[in-house]
Amino acid sequence: MSKFFTENLKNLTPYTPGEQPKDMQYIKLNTNESPFAPSKAVSDAVLRESQKLQLYSDPECTSVRKELARIYGVDFDQVIVTNGSDEVLNFAFMAFADDKSPLLFPNITYGFYPVFAELNRIPYTEVPLKSDFTIDINDYIGVNKTVVIANPNAPTGIALSIEDIEKIVKSNPDNVVIIDEAYVDFGAKSAVSLINKYDNLLVVQTFSKSRSMAGARLGFAIGNKSLIADLNTIRYSTNPYNVNRMTDAAGAAALIDNDYYMDNCKTIIENREWTVNELKKLGFEVLESKANFVFAKSDKIDGEKLYLELKNRGILVRHFTKECICQYNRITIGTLEQMQKLIETISLILKEN
Repeated sequence: MSKFFTENLKNLTPYTPGEQPKDMQYIKLNTNESPFAPSKAVSDAVLRESQKLQLYSDPECTSVRKELARIYGVDFDQVIVTNGSDEVLNFAFMAFADDKSPLLFPNITYGFYPVFAELNRIPYTEVPLKSDFTIDINDYIGVNKTVVIANPNAPTGIALSIEDIEKIVKSNPDNVVIIDEAYVDFGAKSAVSLINKYDNLLVVQTFSKSRSMAGARLGFAIGNKSLIADLNTIRYSTNPYNVNRMTDAAGAAALIDNDYYMDNCKTIIENREWTVNELKKLGFEVLESKANFVFAKSDKIDGEKLYLELKNRGILVRHFTKECICQYNRITIGTLEQMQKLIETISLILKEN
């Protein structure tokens, strides 16, 4: 770093995104992208808006917010749209957490949470998961802190029930509870149904996974109107044109074609169950996932070695170095053909090993 880098941030450890190597053609099962292309309506919408790039985008994101309100059965002003869900998470940390309301989240979860906390100089506590990698909701009951929970969690894929989410929200009435639902469309239940019951609940989602728009960078949050107003205060104080006009149009078109994407989610769920069964036949331990990935390990091979062997053979999965999960690999669910190739390759590696 340079000598000019502020003392406040010199110890900041940035988030590490999934690798994107270009040295060969890989089967990419490492960044939880959808294996399915966006619908034609999305491509057409992007093309139309690409001819208008001399004009600023709509700071209200009117078209996509209207469609989100329709799909989720909420009011227009209960929705905020952002440049990926990471942006709205950062806004929420800034808006609802500080020295008087520190953050609380699991020690094994989305890696951006501690980064955002440190970036914004917010105190935080990481709560250990139970031995089976599930969240103990008692750790979050009546804590008087800003709670952040990814549901389903990442990288485990394990989901909490809506009943458990409600217990956490209800028990912390003076603090915001942020439920990050990046993977909710793959088998979990959304907490959006609770937002009119609790004014301290903020539900965050993304178009990156279930709606095939990871490259477009579009996220959103749904909550009480006053929470959304707070987030918009920060958005208008940083970048009111945070969503470009092509992404805005693409998001609205995707929601109009919502059945196409939800059908793709059903296919991914089917492919996930097939993959889980095949991995178990090979002796793997696989956590119960409600996401578009699985978290698996085998006593027959070291986790990092399997990751490297797969990479050498053109298949990328995600490996984490934290000691308690270093024997696991997170495997994105792709097409059935991709998953068949994965199982075939793992079988060969195990035989050679």
